Amino acid sequence: LIIVPIALLLNAFFPIAIKIILILGGVYLAYEGVEKIIEYFFHRQKEGHEVVAEIKQDGKDAEKAKVKSAITTDCILSIEIVIIALGTVLTESLSLQILTVSVVALLATVGVYGIVAIIVRMDDAGYKLIKRSGDKGLLAGMGHMLVKSLPIIIRILAVVGTIALILVAGGIFAHNIDFLHHLLPAVPSIIKEALFGLVAGLVAVGIVKIVKAIF
Repeated sequence: LIIVPIALLLNAFFPIAIKIILILGGVYLAYEGVEKIIEYFFHRQKEGHEVVAEIKQDGKDAEKAKVKSAITTDCILSIEIVIIALGTVLTESLSLQILTVSVVALLATVGVYGIVAIIVRMDDAGYKLIKRSGDKGLLAGMGHMLVKSLPIIIRILAVVGTIALILVAGGIFAHNIDFLHHLLPAVPSIIKEALFGLVAGLVAVGIVKIVKAIF
C-alpha cells in the first residue's frame, strides 16, 4: 500500500527516479541470484569441529538473518513489480495509472504471498491429517504425502526462484539501459537477459566482497 503512492508521486515529480530504482533493484536481484549459485557450487564442506561450533551458535540469529534476507528480496520484487506496471501506463491518464498499479499490487500481494503461505503450511496440514486419522487410511496417506512433498517443492522453488531473479534482473537492464537494449541483437532475448543478470550479479558480489574485506 505504501509503495503505490510513492511510485505515483515519484513518477509525477521526479520521473528519472523510477528508472534509477528499477536498475538498482535489478542489481540487488542479480546479486541475490548469483550469490545463491556461488553458494551452491563453491560452498566448502565444513569439517567436524566446524559443524559442532556452528550447532553451538545461537540459531535465532541465523533464522533472523534468513527472514531478513527473504523480506528484503520480497520487498524489492514488490517495488519492481509496481514500477514495471506503472511503466506500461505512463502515457495514460492519472486515474488509469492509479487503477492499474493498485490492481497489480493487490494481485501480486494476494497471489504471491498467498501461495507462499499455503506452501509453508503444507507440513502442518499433513501432520493434522495424520493425527486426525490416527495414521490410518486415505487421510493419513495424504498427510504423509504433504509432509514428504514440502522439502522437494522447496528445493524446486529455490532453483526456479534463482533463475527467475537473474532473468528478471537481466530483463530490467535490457529494457532500461539503451546500450544493453541494442547490444547483441542476433542473440535471443532470454539468453541476453540471463547473461546481463549473471554479469551484473557477479560484479555486485565482487564489490560486496571487496567492501566486506576492507571494513
